[in-house]
Amino acid sequence: MPNLRSLLAFSVLIIPLLATGRAETPNIQLLRTPNDGIQPQAAVDSKGVVHLIYFKGEPAGGDISYVRREPGQKEFSKPVQVNTQPHTAIAIGTIRGAQLAIGKNGRVHVVWDGMGKGVSTAPHSAHAQDALRSDAPTPHAHSAHDDSQRKPLFYTRLNEAGTAFEPERNIITYAYGLDGGSSVAADFDGNVYVAWHAPIPGSTNGEASRAVFVARSSDEGKTFGRESLATSKPTGACACCGLRAFADNSGAVYILYRAATELTNRNETLLLSRDHGNTFDIAYSHPWRVSMCPMSSAFISQAPNDIIAAAETHGRVFLVRVDPKTGKTSAPLSPDTRAKYPVPVANSKGETLFVWAEDTAWNKSGSVAWQLFDRHDQPLSKKERADGLNPWSLPTAFAEASGNFSIIY
Repeated sequence: MPNLRSLLAFSVLIIPLLATGRAETPNIQLLRTPNDGIQPQAAVDSKGVVHLIYFKGEPAGGDISYVRREPGQKEFSKPVQVNTQPHTAIAIGTIRGAQLAIGKNGRVHVVWDGMGKGVSTAPHSAHAQDALRSDAPTPHAHSAHDDSQRKPLFYTRLNEAGTAFEPERNIITYAYGLDGGSSVAADFDGNVYVAWHAPIPGSTNGEASRAVFVARSSDEGKTFGRESLATSKPTGACACCGLRAFADNSGAVYILYRAATELTNRNETLLLSRDHGNTFDIAYSHPWRVSMCPMSSAFISQAPNDIIAAAETHGRVFLVRVDPKTGKTSAPLSPDTRAKYPVPVANSKGETLFVWAEDTAWNKSGSVAWQLFDRHDQPLSKKERADGLNPWSLPTAFAEASGNFSIIY
């Protein structure tokens, strides 16, 4: 029978072995948006370069800045202004801010709702025509909205040298009526998709007659075809809620938005296209009966084996996982807390950092909160939070090459 000394020696040996067998929890770094900006949006390209845009200026009319961080670096580059026409972006409402996507050869694509103080001097029709291919049909007159409602949807992309952004263009040719945010998606083959929701021309049924429109480009955003309905199904769209478009590694395209079939039916709805945005099917719908617009945002990101989509329902944030092959979704995962503006991102191990905002409201500061989950959506940590989220802002996040995460707010 072993003596006490032998047992102690064995325990000293086995404890370190057990400790080294445990998986290390990823580290999470909190970063402030550069230059005191708000509404950061981040994306990481295939080479590990972090691309970031953010809003600067007066909330009623400001500008969009772009910075990047090379692999192995700790600091972002000097900012480059995205919009060539000054003060054409707006921060009021939080969800109307600019969005970006990384496409073929790491090119950056950016869209934003033209609602700032500088928009009144922006030429609408000229930009729309520049955005069309020469063989595209001529846009018909839009009778449902007067000129004050013909807000442009601006698109731009980084130039070939990667040193500046091209002059922005208005992508809308006839589907005017922007309210909530617009979005952009891009794949590795040079396809670019700009999505937004607006009233169907000639409609008079309020939010129930709004729909999601998509303009497509097959040449990295050099030219766009005329916008068309994403789906013919009458889902409606919650006017002042945000929208998110995303293209995954296989080229499938997703659009997440809040439907509005009736005054109280505001289901968060996920569209999926496997034919480069030509047709979309409804892959998921999360019911929410509420008589007010929650001014919510949406988010979609790539995980190693699936797609993560997140939005707000019942006053809380949730995420679902989407199988890109079958289109099937998991049951919703939601932290038990009131929250807005969800951002889930995954690292190469499939571990997911779920980030959101708390205690924020119209022109009100708040907090950023987060929780880690493993690839089976089991918690790896307790919920944590940090104060200091600025009014009209929201967080973003990304996974580092090391498997750790960074949150920018």
